[in-house]
Amino acid sequence: MENECIVEAVRLEEATGLKVVTDGEFRRRSWWQDFALELEGTCIDFGDHGLVFRDPDGHKLPVPVGFVEGKIRRVRSFNTECFDFIKNNSNLTPKVTMPAPHALHFFGGRACIDAAVYPDLDEFWSDLARAYREEIADLARLGCRYVQLDDAMFATMCDPAVQAQLRERGDDPQALLGDYVNVVNAAIFGRPPDMTVAMHLCRGNNRGHWMASGGYDFVAEALFGQIDVDTYLLEYDSPRAGDFSPLSALPKGKHAILGLVSSKTPTLESVDELRRRIDAAARFAPLDQLGISPQCGFSSHFLGNPLSIDDQKRKLELVVQVAQEVWGET
Repeated sequence: MENECIVEAVRLEEATGLKVVTDGEFRRRSWWQDFALELEGTCIDFGDHGLVFRDPDGHKLPVPVGFVEGKIRRVRSFNTECFDFIKNNSNLTPKVTMPAPHALHFFGGRACIDAAVYPDLDEFWSDLARAYREEIADLARLGCRYVQLDDAMFATMCDPAVQAQLRERGDDPQALLGDYVNVVNAAIFGRPPDMTVAMHLCRGNNRGHWMASGGYDFVAEALFGQIDVDTYLLEYDSPRAGDFSPLSALPKGKHAILGLVSSKTPTLESVDELRRRIDAAARFAPLDQLGISPQCGFSSHFLGNPLSIDDQKRKLELVVQVAQEVWGET
């Protein structure tokens, strides 16, 4: 049944005119927990650890936290069978998504990493990055050339309230920023030169809820200038994401894909409004370095978001239409 539903999702993506397809992460419970649990030495806890998801009505949901109870070791691949299945069921480019490595640290911090196992966090970062390099190497051998690291951490750190929570638990947000840049670069080091690595950023996406507010200013210099990825897919569907001025830090040769189409609500955006916002972004970065996409996956959790399949199809078709009108391609 999983396979059949994934094929249906791929066919829907193809029909909208997209040039890249995914399996919709239908084999996962969430965007990051399954990958973390495939690593030896980890577990997930759903208790109250500080950060929460919230919606416009003030309703809150707990944020799950990863715990490290043993040495991090990759004992098997998480993505290779998924990639093979997509590759064998579509002629378009398959994209493999996986959580950015620091998801295992951010939500709980040092307290959630056993000090008896990792008295020195440098060893933790090293083991974690090695697991990612092994995963990416196996994917590359199978022909994978598009990997996306999903990251709800950098954008969440832009929220002053979250920064205060991090300081309260003993973390310096600026120091964390440096640690996270380093582990991402170490995780993708040695990838094939023809492999595109993208990083998607959002502020959480769970049943119409989110974790944080605030523009990208706090992370822009490190995010765009120091992380060795090719493309950034940036949440920009609401005022909570701030303005486009941080795009001025985007270096030549890199691309910023504007997540202007919301995956949290069924309301369909207008073409005119999307084009107006693209023009506004182009004041800070060259148009040929920009693109458009949905702001996040339509469901980064198995319980989904309040959209129907038809809502999702219309939004994907809208993305393709605007991309063709603005850039002449998708």
